[in-house]
Amino acid sequence: MKEKNCSLVAKNVGGQAIIEGVMMRGKSIYALAVRNVVTKEIIIEKENTKDIKEKFKLLKFPFLRGIASFFDSLVLGMKIIMRSASLSGLENEDESGNKPKSKIDIWLENKFGEKLTQYVIFFSVFISMLLSIAIFIALPVWISSFFSNNFSLKPWAISIVEGIIKMFIFLTYLLIISKMKDVQRLFMYHGAEHKTITCLEKGDDLTIENVKKHSRLHKRCGTSFLILVMIISIIVFMFLNTTNVPLRILSKIILVPFIAGISYEIIKLAGKYDNFFVKLISSPGIALQKITTSEPTDDMIEVAIKSLKTVLENDEKLKDENLTDDGDINA
Repeated sequence: MKEKNCSLVAKNVGGQAIIEGVMMRGKSIYALAVRNVVTKEIIIEKENTKDIKEKFKLLKFPFLRGIASFFDSLVLGMKIIMRSASLSGLENEDESGNKPKSKIDIWLENKFGEKLTQYVIFFSVFISMLLSIAIFIALPVWISSFFSNNFSLKPWAISIVEGIIKMFIFLTYLLIISKMKDVQRLFMYHGAEHKTITCLEKGDDLTIENVKKHSRLHKRCGTSFLILVMIISIIVFMFLNTTNVPLRILSKIILVPFIAGISYEIIKLAGKYDNFFVKLISSPGIALQKITTSEPTDDMIEVAIKSLKTVLENDEKLKDENLTDDGDINA
């Protein structure tokens, strides 16, 4: 495949580090490759993607597609992380090789049957969103109200204070979890995912030696998306002319999808071009990736390669000669 074609295909591939593996997502399928910690074999699974933008054409328009992709990635991400935990063999097993079930597990399976996993995923996403709202929206607003009450800050200044507090909380959280052994391995797989996609973009053969040569930092990373959301939220909320705490919290919750849509378009733009402006807006996310990615081992790179090759070999839409530069965000 020529380098130009490889670059175009790579821009239509997204990825995510998962437990002991990597998920790669194309236009019509996604594949996860997970190394079982017991047998050391690489287990590969693939499944057709169900892009909500295909069902609702309106969601293909700029800004709206960012909102749709945000929620779609959230649900899919939770699903594949749960699946990778099962495939990795990290779950506790008894002597017969089966994970012992508690009474609550048995009751839930009898009650909900095959839909149990789906319910668990949506419940996990719901709880994650509630915690995100509490930690990254409500808490910064509440803390900044102290400064507002004691220093008579203008609404635009309050927004800047909130943004600084939010970034401090986020960076502190990342630095703390980065010390955990399991998270360190996840960040190494994150690095493997980036290096493998970059190898494809450059038109190099997907071999371990070739992948190792490339950078673990990538402009289309979801980490860049998160930090960009925070920066844009500071700018947007500078125009929110109120110091009322409940109203500020409510307005931020309502406007989160709008800000995610703007951030998505900027990340997509950064993936298409390579100039001073793009490097400038990408620099905070690139810097943050020095925490959220680490240099992978050869066996991790092997897993990432197998995941990407599975997508390239089975996704017919990626082989389409009329493929457009309509890439998504990497995780």
